[in-house]
Amino acid sequence: MFRIKMNFFRKTKLFFKGPDRNETEQSPEGTWSIGIYTGTSPFDLRPPENLKNPVLTAEDVTDIPADFVADPFMLRQGSTWHMFFEVLNAVNNLGTIAFATSEDAFNWRYGAVVLAEPFSLSYPYVFRWEGEFYMIPECNETRSVRLYRADDFPSGWKLHRILKKRQRFSDSSLFRHNDHWWMFTATRSRPRNNGRLRLYHADRLEGQWTEHPRSPVVKNNPHIARPGGRPLILGNDIIRYAQDDFPIYGRQVWAFRIKHLTTTGYEEEPVSESPILTGTGTGWNAVGMHTVDPHHQDGDRWIACVDGFGEI
Repeated sequence: MFRIKMNFFRKTKLFFKGPDRNETEQSPEGTWSIGIYTGTSPFDLRPPENLKNPVLTAEDVTDIPADFVADPFMLRQGSTWHMFFEVLNAVNNLGTIAFATSEDAFNWRYGAVVLAEPFSLSYPYVFRWEGEFYMIPECNETRSVRLYRADDFPSGWKLHRILKKRQRFSDSSLFRHNDHWWMFTATRSRPRNNGRLRLYHADRLEGQWTEHPRSPVVKNNPHIARPGGRPLILGNDIIRYAQDDFPIYGRQVWAFRIKHLTTTGYEEEPVSESPILTGTGTGWNAVGMHTVDPHHQDGDRWIACVDGFGEI
């Protein structure tokens, strides 16, 4: 998340849309928290009837004073689910990365902050590859994409490689397809921020990462550019999620099916005419939602961690 959004998160009336502070919107009061949704597909997710959302809030954070929790990603190791998410430190106004654990993905126990830097971190995109655990947290103020590796999962993370430099990259999301690595990441655009989606590819996780010739694959469209969750490989389909950042940040999440992806070609289409997630008008996610991380379980059952902005 851009740090400039703190005017929104701290319940003030002005909401700045990007790092230039050149646009403002009126926004209701509220805060970000984390919930769990389930469904029969990654496009049909709802709050389960037997669970009270949100499952994690700033009040669950025990090791630092926290303003909010957001941007959840999770994975399962053995019988334990691990969720990683941003915690905004209320003292220094910097985003940090914390984790929580669960045996059933419904009831969560807060762990601790596991990654903090002299700059803000958010969107902790965590994944496993060849027996190792990796994380790419957003840190756009460093103008880089930083790859961290766990030397002591889930609590010990060290910088492994800088994948890209010289731009403000937001919410970088990787996936592997046809023995190749791909990365979606948002960069700034005019006249509005969060409007440009870039695509990179590499033979190896550590690089060299090359920009796709069709990139940016989304131009000047803050409704569908910025990544909003983990890309999915569903048989022959590739699904990407996008957060809708206009007219306010984090309104809702759309899904797109990538119809054609090679090192020279790219084509996508919306999965549906309706967003996958959106503000409900009441409660913890009344105003908006902007991150989803779906995971397939047995049969046609799916479970996802999500975040929402509203009143708790």
